[in-house]
Amino acid sequence: MKADELLKESSQLSEIILKERRTLHKNPETGFDLKNTVSFVKKELSDMGLTPVDCGRAGITALVGGKKKGKTFLLRADMDALPIKEQSDVEFASENGNMHACGHDMHTSMLLGAARLLKAHENKIDGTVKLMFQPAEEIFEGSQDMINSGLLDNPRVDAALMIHVMAGMPFEAGTVIVSPAGVSAPAADYFEIKINGKGCHGSMPNMGVDPITVAAHTLINLQEINARELSINDRAVLTIGKINAGTASNAIPDTAVMGGSLRTYEEETRGFIKERIADMVQATAKAFRAEAEVTFGSGCPTLVNDADMCQCADKYVKELLGKDRAFSAADLAKLSAGGQSSKSAGSEDFAYVSHKVPSVMLALASGQAEKGYRYPQHHPMVKFDESVLPVGSAVYAYTALRWLEDNK
Repeated sequence: MKADELLKESSQLSEIILKERRTLHKNPETGFDLKNTVSFVKKELSDMGLTPVDCGRAGITALVGGKKKGKTFLLRADMDALPIKEQSDVEFASENGNMHACGHDMHTSMLLGAARLLKAHENKIDGTVKLMFQPAEEIFEGSQDMINSGLLDNPRVDAALMIHVMAGMPFEAGTVIVSPAGVSAPAADYFEIKINGKGCHGSMPNMGVDPITVAAHTLINLQEINARELSINDRAVLTIGKINAGTASNAIPDTAVMGGSLRTYEEETRGFIKERIADMVQATAKAFRAEAEVTFGSGCPTLVNDADMCQCADKYVKELLGKDRAFSAADLAKLSAGGQSSKSAGSEDFAYVSHKVPSVMLALASGQAEKGYRYPQHHPMVKFDESVLPVGSAVYAYTALRWLEDNK
């Protein structure tokens, strides 16, 4: 199918996609608790003649095509929001204490738009497009849950693509950035440190073991991993974002609980730091006569972009949008005086899919700071330029169509 025709058709769907996005934005849900969101998406898919299928705890899949023999291309959109109280000034703001502060409502509505485009040209699809509507991305559990429930089977998925909208990028809204081959997003690990001391009256600290003191020293000691145990070439961020202890100002509590996260680009570095976190926590606690344990919870591996998929996506998106609205990592390196890396600092649980099948991640510029879109993802005042919605739908659909055409 001709790129300009598909782009025009997608533009004609603008009002529908916009309405769906605003409905989702006003009613955000988090994690796997997406009852209303799932019902909404399934109804929209059914109304356009597709058959939505439950996948895992709250995921949805649907197939388009299959009239011709060929491979299967996966398109992914995440559906969950964040437990953030919205403070933006949009007229369709959420009022339930949650917020689509990462743009997942944009992703979901764009994929619904793509589904309409693909359904309209179903007889032309050289194979099958599998739609993946995913829960629980923000807690890095939804993708793996869907994979465990057969996401990549029946039919077997041969390649996959995801799009993420990005506010505050220095590009015109609707510009697409194709990730570089290799790792483009770090692995993420969440962990909890529980320190057990001995509570006592604040006037008699010698009678107890202060877990708050242990937590303070643990926090400082952990910073030494980055400062003195990693080489200049190792990229990692270790953050302690939460410390909870005590209820009274004049009492030493029994316990202190710390919550943290780790981001790394290399599995070797990831393993080393996790081991050293456990060592330091234990040693620091022992030095102060306390006990402590580290528990690693949800997380995800690095997101790996397949080299061939990156080349294909770059080619297809430029066909669709033109060379002034689509850039590869190599293009950006030439434009940047410093040739800076285009790796993202944010993790993405589409990474699990990328470790199973050739995959690629695209970034869709969705508002420049100088035009009022200055707040970043996960901020209670973040906003996204809705004009990019039909562009995202067209990119989803066209990339799938072209890849299946080239690989039949």
